[in-house]
Amino acid sequence: MPVFRLSKSLVFPPADYAEADGLLAVGGDLSPERILLAYRQGIFPWYSENLPILWWTPDPRLVLFPGELKISRSLLRVLRKRVFHATLNRAFREVMLRCASVPRKQNEGTWIVPEMIEAYCRLHRLGYAHSVEVWYEDNLVGGLYGIAMGGVFFGESMFFSRSDASKVALVHLVCILRQWGFELIDCQVTTAHLMSMGAREIPRSEFLTHLAAALRKPVSHELWNVDVLPEPS
Repeated sequence: MPVFRLSKSLVFPPADYAEADGLLAVGGDLSPERILLAYRQGIFPWYSENLPILWWTPDPRLVLFPGELKISRSLLRVLRKRVFHATLNRAFREVMLRCASVPRKQNEGTWIVPEMIEAYCRLHRLGYAHSVEVWYEDNLVGGLYGIAMGGVFFGESMFFSRSDASKVALVHLVCILRQWGFELIDCQVTTAHLMSMGAREIPRSEFLTHLAAALRKPVSHELWNVDVLPEPS
C-alpha cells in the first residue's frame, strides 16, 4: 500500500490505506485545523527531527475506557497518603518539555520536536490541548498532556521524575473525564505501563466506531477551566 503525500488541502486518505505499521501519510503541516481533522479521523502526527511530518493510524489501537481504569493496591496507598497534588493546565508547555526529555532507547530521539511543542501550545491556547500536572511540594514531578474533543481525550505523552507520579496524573485525568461523561481515552501506542492500568488493544475499525460516537457527545471547553483537581474518589 503506498504512503500518501499530503498537499495543502485539508484532507487525509482513509485509515484503511495505512501501512501494516500504521503509517498513512507524509507531509502537510501542523496547523490547528489539520491536527484536529487528523484526530477526528483517528490519525496523529509522530516523527523525529530531520524527518518530514509522518501521520499514523495504528491497528490495533490502544484505548482506555474510563470505567475500566485499574488502580493497584500500591498506587491506592500512594493516593490515600496524598503526598502529591494535581493541577490542570497550570504548566502545559513545561509538561511537554519534560515529556520531550524522557530518556528513550538508544538511537531513538523524541517525537516531541520544537515544531510539535509550538503546534500543541497553539492548540492549548485555543482550548483543545490540556495538561495534568503532579506536584511534590512545589516541584513538578509528573504529568501528561493530550487533546480533548467531544467525549474523547487523545493522550499524547506522560513523564515522571518521582515514582508513581505519572500514574497519579492518569488517575486524576480519568476521574475527571468520568465525571464529565467522556467515553474514550485514545492511548495511541501500546505500552505495558498503560495496559497495567486498564488500557487494552482493539481493532482499528472498532476504535473508529467508538471514536465517531464519542465525538458526537457535546462537551463544553469550559469544563477545563479549573485549577487544582479534587482527590480521586
